[in-house]
Amino acid sequence: MRIRWLVAAAALAAAPLAAQNPPARPAPVDTLRPAPGDTAGQGPDTARARPVRGDSVRPVPPVTPGGAFLRSLLIPGWGQARLGRNVVGGLFLTWEGVCATMVWKAQWQLDYARARGKFVASHTQEREDWIVLLVFNHFLAAAEAWVSANLYDFPATLKARALPGGATGVGVEVPLK
Repeated sequence: MRIRWLVAAAALAAAPLAAQNPPARPAPVDTLRPAPGDTAGQGPDTARARPVRGDSVRPVPPVTPGGAFLRSLLIPGWGQARLGRNVVGGLFLTWEGVCATMVWKAQWQLDYARARGKFVASHTQEREDWIVLLVFNHFLAAAEAWVSANLYDFPATLKARALPGGATGVGVEVPLK
């Protein structure tokens, strides 16, 4: 009896999950080959094939995940900006500027410390720390751009609103059909 209830509960729980699977897309039409039965005999069309565009359910990102990764690895924030995430891209670029400025400042202080012969080890450590943060920012920006390109069509939105009692809450809203 217990097993029947478990099987029934599992079947009821799996039904909404199966309904979330997107319908299969039809195969894209190859515009470079003539259609079967084409009597023109002109050979393949030389016009460029149009890119497949997303619909309102699954939008296509403007750049591939690998392209976004490489762009942000080169210049932190470039991949995010290409994906329309300008605030995040600006934050990565701003932190890049802060780190680069601090590397320059630490190098200047290290040169001064070497001339005086004091605190050379601590200034060397400070410069190396800022270089590590600079490199870390490149890899973090690239990884974030790759994830953002992969989750480009994810429908979740982040909302903040007042809760009962005057508290503020932040939550993620994921619409289910």
